Amino acid sequence: MRFILILGAAVFLSSSALAQQKLMMYPTFGGAHFEYEIDTAVYQVTPRQVSQILFDDPAAYREFKKARTSSTISGIMGFAGAGLMIIPAATAIAGGDPEWAMLAGGAALVVASIPVSVNYRRRAQNALDTFNKKHTAQLIKTRFFVTGNGARLVITF
Repeated sequence: MRFILILGAAVFLSSSALAQQKLMMYPTFGGAHFEYEIDTAVYQVTPRQVSQILFDDPAAYREFKKARTSSTISGIMGFAGAGLMIIPAATAIAGGDPEWAMLAGGAALVVASIPVSVNYRRRAQNALDTFNKKHTAQLIKTRFFVTGNGARLVITF
């Protein structure tokens, strides 16, 4: 019995030294939401923090830098397009003579920003997949549960 406890403790301690890391991305309407999971703790992280996490993995870091560039371009195009659309609409509401060509140009910018935003999500997901392949390849996973009646050690291969 003592041997089993010592073996279980050794497996538990050796596997806990290998912290399992995982980055997850959840697409939202305007961009993406990121979560960083270390063992069982989950943290919400910003794109800047994701870049810092990915810095040790050159391939994932390069891909995520390209994704962030796409995000910046998409945001600028969308903001400028919305601004160009608001000016003629406000002029029309105020009773003036609106520039409808400006409204069409703004709409074109907003529509053109959509594929750039999709490119951001695709590149960011590729970067996270590259990172996760290297950091979630743990073969043995152990969990230790303590209940009111006793304790249980679960080892998953």
